[in-house]
Amino acid sequence: MQQYLVGGAVRDKLLNLPIKDRDWVVVGSTPEQMIALGFKNVGADFPVFLHPKSKEEYALARTERKNGTGYSGFSCDASAEVTLEQDLMRRDLTINAMAMDKNGEIIDPYSGQVDLVNKQLRHVSAAFVEDPLRVLRVARFAARYHKLGFSIAPETMALMAQIVESGELNALTAERVWQETARALLEAHPEVYIQTLRSCGALKVWFPEIDLLWGIPNPAKWHPEIDTGIHVMMVLQQVVTLSDKLSVRFAALVHDLGKALTPIDNWPSHHGHEKLGLDAIKNLCARLKAPNDCRELGLLVSEYHSHVHRAFDLKPSTILSMLNRCDVWRKPERFKDLLLACKADARGRTTFESIPYLQADYIWQTYTNAVAVDIKAIIDKGFTGADIKEQLNQQRIKIIAEVKSTYSASTH
Repeated sequence: MQQYLVGGAVRDKLLNLPIKDRDWVVVGSTPEQMIALGFKNVGADFPVFLHPKSKEEYALARTERKNGTGYSGFSCDASAEVTLEQDLMRRDLTINAMAMDKNGEIIDPYSGQVDLVNKQLRHVSAAFVEDPLRVLRVARFAARYHKLGFSIAPETMALMAQIVESGELNALTAERVWQETARALLEAHPEVYIQTLRSCGALKVWFPEIDLLWGIPNPAKWHPEIDTGIHVMMVLQQVVTLSDKLSVRFAALVHDLGKALTPIDNWPSHHGHEKLGLDAIKNLCARLKAPNDCRELGLLVSEYHSHVHRAFDLKPSTILSMLNRCDVWRKPERFKDLLLACKADARGRTTFESIPYLQADYIWQTYTNAVAVDIKAIIDKGFTGADIKEQLNQQRIKIIAEVKSTYSASTH
């Protein structure tokens, strides 16, 4: 029985990056032998075991044969005769198909080290096309390693497009698509994930609402980059500098879906796009089975990002209405996230990348002042029922007006 460190741990070690997870392949063993050694079997579809002490994953070397559709349509051979090279051949990219033995020697039958040097994401074999999930995985790796200068080999991109053309992408489960997308959105360059999926045709399969954004014009005065798809990619670049929360990054991605739904005759104006985008976001989230926090923040940012951008022009009563609708009194952290997404939106435009965006500070100040209104004092004055809420709103509007006048005085 021989054990080899494989996959991402070897890749990242050679790239001098932190190693997050260590996965092992075991050659020449059986499930019975592994269990006898104290390993715990946790593999549902093929033999994977947890080490009794380190709890790291040890998988028996295996080969796979396509016998169905989708990510799980494979039959597996994990007999003791399967070699390390055979196991590595079934992997997606050459940089993920290397192993290291107990002496630190690298086993690299498919030239992964050459592709590391050349900064290429390249498929291992023609069997790449058998697993549609690889389209999303490679796009995610492109997002992760973009900062190091990696790009996808043209022949690998061609195979990704072939998978999309085959219709196999439709066989993926929403859970797997969301898992890859969520991980990609948390990378340093999530826009590369979206751009890669668009380049191979995958974006229109699972993310058609986003795919529609390219070719939608904006007014040049406010959007020198013109194209809405390009703008949203710039917003993703900006949001990375502001938040590492998945919900904020997702909201940045979907905030302008309504612009693809405004009347063409009115372009490049998109009046009403804020609410037009709500159903599109709901449909996208339902398809992806996105978590509620992502869905809710995406909807709020879509509906209110223009309010925040025009904050200094809003009446105090309008600001209060927005604060109420966003439930800021119970969920201030979520509202703070909304303001971050709005700041990313404002900065995600050519020549606007470094604007201070005072609107977010102003709106937050209206909340922090208005939240101090003492409801108990209102009740103590004898107000009851609906009159309590009316008094509360009136006092908050007055406070917001005071904040507005203070900001007006300081900016003139």
